[in-house]
Amino acid sequence: DHLADIANNILPGEKIDSIAYGCTSGSVAIGDKKISEEIHKSKADVYVVTPISATIKALMYLKVDKIAVLTPYPQKVNKTIFDYITKSNIEITSFSSFNLEYDNDIANVDPKFLIETINKVNHKDADAVFISCTALRAVEVLDQIEEQISKYVISSNQAMIWDCLRSVNLNKSISGYGKLLSN
Repeated sequence: DHLADIANNILPGEKIDSIAYGCTSGSVAIGDKKISEEIHKSKADVYVVTPISATIKALMYLKVDKIAVLTPYPQKVNKTIFDYITKSNIEITSFSSFNLEYDNDIANVDPKFLIETINKVNHKDADAVFISCTALRAVEVLDQIEEQISKYVISSNQAMIWDCLRSVNLNKSISGYGKLLSN
């Protein structure tokens, strides 16, 4: 209900090229179109990025059509993520979750635990692993995970950063945060 007001308060009166709405499950629940419509009420010409739309764009860019998914969400939220991804013509070969209820628990997941968990996730038939949720501290360990499993690992934050940068024609390679940003 407040997206237009919040967007309006970001550098009032200034031109902004991109705005990122930073919640993966929220962007699925609300819908990319509704988020864009609301933000465009106050910032008409801005490019709007959501983590889930950026992830789908990144997977298409990398020509990935089979993924293993890891989320922190409870079962009800997991279903919405699963449905959104499969409706985007991406096959989910396995789906794992921490089944956490609260954002503070999600934000406190140790990145080292993410590495351990992804090494246990069934990603054998997947081309990539998607780590959903902007509250998870995944970006800092993406390189390490990719090296260990020899596959792309895409996180919500990484995809959102990638899409924002591309929207303003910043296409330089960025090392240290996964293959998506170093392409």
